[in-house]
Amino acid sequence: MALTTKQELFVSAYCANGFNATQAAIEAGYSPDSAREIGSENLTKPAVIDEIDRYKLSIARRHGITVSGLLKELEEARTIALSCETPQTSAAVSATMSKAKLAGLDKQVIEHTGANGGPIQSVQLSKEDFESMKKRVIDEADI
Repeated sequence: MALTTKQELFVSAYCANGFNATQAAIEAGYSPDSAREIGSENLTKPAVIDEIDRYKLSIARRHGITVSGLLKELEEARTIALSCETPQTSAAVSATMSKAKLAGLDKQVIEHTGANGGPIQSVQLSKEDFESMKKRVIDEADI
């Protein structure tokens, strides 16, 4: 699916401004009052995401940036930081964390399961049932 003109402007602004979706939405001509929601919504649209990914890839290719090359540079920086007369541990930790982020190892994975490791059960509540349950929770919490 092709992007609308505003979506194209959004992608261009988003990539140019350091990936700030709200500001990009405003720069693309969306209302400042709805820019946060529109920016967030645009980042869920496959066509917008694909265009942003194409932009990032073109920048990486243009500048010869690879994950392998970045990891090597970070390891060199970490080694230098630790080999100084006064070791620069914060710089070394920063380099290590940057390496982890590049490798996708910086994310905490939390697995949610239901009873006995099974699936989590969900229930569809009517508005009345939800309001009744909400009232009970608030009453029990003495809010």
